[in-house]
Amino acid sequence: MKRLPRTIVVCVALIASAACNQRTPLGPNASVSEATKTSARPLSVQTGNGAPSGAHYNLNIIGVPRAKTADMTVPLWGNPKIMLTEGPDFAVLDANGTDGEASFQLPNPDPNGDGTTVYSVFARALGTPGGKSLTTTCAIDPFDGSEVCSVITLTLERSTGKSTFDNVSKYLLYIYADINGDGVLDRVPLFDSSLTGYFWDYDNQGLKLAQLRFYQCSTTVPVATDPNGPQTTACFQ
Repeated sequence: MKRLPRTIVVCVALIASAACNQRTPLGPNASVSEATKTSARPLSVQTGNGAPSGAHYNLNIIGVPRAKTADMTVPLWGNPKIMLTEGPDFAVLDANGTDGEASFQLPNPDPNGDGTTVYSVFARALGTPGGKSLTTTCAIDPFDGSEVCSVITLTLERSTGKSTFDNVSKYLLYIYADINGDGVLDRVPLFDSSLTGYFWDYDNQGLKLAQLRFYQCSTTVPVATDPNGPQTTACFQ
């Protein structure tokens, strides 16, 4: 596996379930499930939980000790893959990750490959304090079949106190890795043709609930050689 052992911790909370798993368009007029109580107002201000206000698609990944019926489940302790499929909207394709593999559909986040996304991802951990998950975006090298994983890993850990959202777009929508062997990091967005078989490597270490929200607002991620650099976003303009 082509992965450098670098982990970046984002202070959020427990990650693990998939609500709103119907095929949901993303935008100001997106239909929103009653479960998320999300209004379809334009994005503008930041809410008290750290997320933008406005319409969004909500994905919860639920850690469970054994297989059960839910929107998306993964082992409470284990290392399943969440396979990623390009599509026109967001949808859970395979909700059961307790067998080692789940599947999620999402649009191409950066069609121009310029480091500015057409939507952004925010995440937080919820539930009883304790446990964490480590999520790394990976893909397959089409030339030798090896796994190529990003050098940055999203760590979601539930601590005490209020859980707030953080912008995790660079962790979940890009791979930062040396994909051509020249010794220099490359920045590869999901579904770029240089790689295939994109997935999130989800290492769950007792995390019960991770919540992801996808908003129709842009984020500009760091350049290829500085994956630890800051992101800028238009989500709060």
